[in-house]
Amino acid sequence: MAAATAAAAIPFTPCVLRVPKTPSLPLLTSSSLHSLSSNTIKPPSLKALSSRAKALRPQCSLMAPAAQGDLALAKAYWVSKSLIAWNINNDDAYYYIYASRTACLYTTSEGIAGEDLKIQIEVDDGGLPKNVTEKFPHIRDYRALRVPDNVDAGSLLKCQLAVACFNGDGNCASCTGLQLPGVIDDLFSYDGPLGAIFTEETVSLYLWAPTAQRVLAYIYSDPSDGDPLETVELKESDGVWSVNGPRTWEGHYYAYEVSVFHPSTLHIETCLANDPYARGLSADGKRSLFINLDCSTLKPEEWDQLADEKPALSSISDMSIYELHIRDFSASDHTVNPELRGGYLAFTLSDYAGMLHLTKLAKAGLTHVHLLPSFHFAGVDDEKENWKYIDEDKLASLPPDSVEQQAEVVAIQHEDGYNWGYNPVLWGVPKGSYATNPSGSCRTLEFRKLVQSLNRAGLRVILDVVYNHLHGNGPFDVNSVLDKVVPGYYLRRNSAGLVEHSTCTNNTACEHFMVERLIIDDLLLWAVKYKIDGFRFDLMGHLMKGTMLKAKIALHSLTTSKDGVDGSKIYVYGEGWDFGEVAKNARGVNASQFNLGGTGIGSFNDRIRDAVVGGSPFGPPLQQGFVTGLSLQPNEHDYGGEDVTERTLAVLKDHIQVGLAANLHNFVFTNHRGESVKGSDVHTHDGLPVAYAQCPTETINYVSAHDNETLFDAISLKTAAELSMQERCRVNHLATSIIALSQGIPFFHAGDEILRSKSLDRDSYNSGDWFNRLDFSYESNNWGVGLPPKEKNGNNWPLIKPLLANASYKPLKSQIISAVQNLEDLLRIRYSSLLFRLQTADSIQERVRFHNTGPSSIPGLIVMSLEDGHMGMPGLTQIDPIYSFIVVTFNAQPHEVAFTIHALRARMLQLHPIQLASGDNLVKCSLYEARTGSFKIPGRTTTVFVENR
Repeated sequence: MAAATAAAAIPFTPCVLRVPKTPSLPLLTSSSLHSLSSNTIKPPSLKALSSRAKALRPQCSLMAPAAQGDLALAKAYWVSKSLIAWNINNDDAYYYIYASRTACLYTTSEGIAGEDLKIQIEVDDGGLPKNVTEKFPHIRDYRALRVPDNVDAGSLLKCQLAVACFNGDGNCASCTGLQLPGVIDDLFSYDGPLGAIFTEETVSLYLWAPTAQRVLAYIYSDPSDGDPLETVELKESDGVWSVNGPRTWEGHYYAYEVSVFHPSTLHIETCLANDPYARGLSADGKRSLFINLDCSTLKPEEWDQLADEKPALSSISDMSIYELHIRDFSASDHTVNPELRGGYLAFTLSDYAGMLHLTKLAKAGLTHVHLLPSFHFAGVDDEKENWKYIDEDKLASLPPDSVEQQAEVVAIQHEDGYNWGYNPVLWGVPKGSYATNPSGSCRTLEFRKLVQSLNRAGLRVILDVVYNHLHGNGPFDVNSVLDKVVPGYYLRRNSAGLVEHSTCTNNTACEHFMVERLIIDDLLLWAVKYKIDGFRFDLMGHLMKGTMLKAKIALHSLTTSKDGVDGSKIYVYGEGWDFGEVAKNARGVNASQFNLGGTGIGSFNDRIRDAVVGGSPFGPPLQQGFVTGLSLQPNEHDYGGEDVTERTLAVLKDHIQVGLAANLHNFVFTNHRGESVKGSDVHTHDGLPVAYAQCPTETINYVSAHDNETLFDAISLKTAAELSMQERCRVNHLATSIIALSQGIPFFHAGDEILRSKSLDRDSYNSGDWFNRLDFSYESNNWGVGLPPKEKNGNNWPLIKPLLANASYKPLKSQIISAVQNLEDLLRIRYSSLLFRLQTADSIQERVRFHNTGPSSIPGLIVMSLEDGHMGMPGLTQIDPIYSFIVVTFNAQPHEVAFTIHALRARMLQLHPIQLASGDNLVKCSLYEARTGSFKIPGRTTTVFVENR
């Protein structure tokens, strides 16, 4: 009872922080700007900072058994200035906030001790308001606790904070830390300048850090070593720390020292951090660079006129995308200068095999190159002299199924200069390892040259952005930036206050105002300052739909006259997977496939990928699909009987037909049962609707990407062993043709057109140049360069080993060249008629029709017609001046198929002139008879018949 009496007797205390007397922090004024020098304050190293911080931490010993709760967790949410939400159900309880400026809170048997301030809060019977539950739907059922109006919340946010609940008998029932993003957004949302801002006479620094107790900036002349030229202290106003410096800072480096409470350590930490809005870096991001992106010396010749040189793009529906890794493009070509190999400037070599290849595809119709992450990421040392190398000659001499190649690659895989780059550290700076000099402004100029060169080759540029997670967190990780500046804000946390990791690691929280702002600011930076033409969002479903809509609106508002960019031509798309803590809109309406209909934002159509090739990335590797022989030429996989495979093939055909019609939610067609259904009435094996798009540009159709096996490798795994290499090549062509001739946006992984192999590696993100090699000389497709790395592939080695050892699985140069010509022909066909690039759902419904449907249809055969209108006649509007009608057939049967389509009788169809002139002699054997509407189509062949006007 004594404890209860003491607790009950604590009166309400006004919000006046009681802190130990310490010297007041100096405020920097213009007159004292240079008064702080390296002789006054010297910057510590990260190691010294860590040791110093630990030494300065208050040693608060536990004086008694602890109360129920854990201050290392944060189960309560301070959601607005006046409300705290806590999942606690004590009806006759009373509650307190505890604050410690020096982070000295600890638990005792009586509750929490060590505070500078204790504030009573009361239950709000009105509950959490709508604006709070919309922002934080996962806590909609939490109890609302009201904070007194006279509390200085802004000051409290600089402290260690906790809440405690006491029963009516005075015993502490529970205590926990607080999650602060809600109240931070309520008090400190900010839309003013951030980063280094250049004027004619000054360079000003602005850092948003509302929970920081002190911020210093160290100014350096050297990118990594040496004492600072000067040290300045920033002054805070409404959560933003700023200082004005001289213009002479330009070209120098800087770093922030932030003193702030960090929830991961429960201490005031002194963190050395880069600027979250840095626009330049030294090697490996050791320091931020004062760089003025508008400086003329950082612009290639005629850079400001690049908007006028952009390749023509009449409509987003006219896009086609080629996904490419910057390093893959040239790292393995020894005809390229070693200084340029694997980097930005290889794209400026117009006579290099890689650029000749891209230019060839652009002339055939390809419109966009999608570059894998090009911002500053972890996992690759920017300093090339630190890289380690394998002995390529030695590995080339080893057997094609040897374990030795992967062992040597894996031994140096973290030191070899290779990584896909999905390890974001700073989003707004080009990656230094791709530049000839990673320090200074070189990376900015060279990345701009890359964009300009691709544009002049006829290709627009898409940047792969990774806003869903960050590589580092905490106060001491060298790759942590945002979590050092405002700890606990940028990263999404679970109900216990621990960082979510469903995306890989350190999920970000775009539902927080300043996270969303940083994302949109970054997109605008790349669009305006680097003239990027589109953005592919990694794990886009982990972002909120509202964020994506704001991003699209911001980008589309850009104009050539005002910004030097035509924002209406910028395309936004990404991975709309729905999983993790955001699944089923648990954290708000997220940017998943089923939520994006009607937005014009694209998402990857995994339905057509799985139906065409077979299975899924998470299914049995031998599971076949439409083109790989399901039911028609089975492999050794057990599907449960012939009836099952026949039915499955018919279902997959429906999936593909929906995909060919841009995966439109409301597209009506006849399914394999003979029923008239909408695309959304067709379901995947796990019960999800196949179709989700409301307009064609919301669908990215693809059969392979950087993830999982290449198209050629998947085909090699799944097709029956008796197939010849020539037959496997035809399967590859057939899969590519389905994508190339579909409505929506076609997407090709670099190397699909050269039968690219990664020696059956299913996840080559860190498998080095050896397994990721691209050969644009067409001499090799990289098949059989050893067993792929054990970590991700070891379970499949018994299946993989005999395939790699079989020389018949390696294509000839002539077959590789034929595959390139096949994609060229498909692109030319796609761009020969607007009927392949319809712009609205209504137009697709009106003009696209599928034949050979229903229960009596021929298995493994898709017949699609595209109808144009006639000038001056009622009905469809004429959009194609050359062709009035097109029929496309996709025959996955291993042999010729003869069939009759009565609805196509009397059409004056002939094989497309591009196919007539192609090097594929088999497609030229395709026949059509107008009198009967009969066709003969060779096995594993796509044909395009056209009716001229």
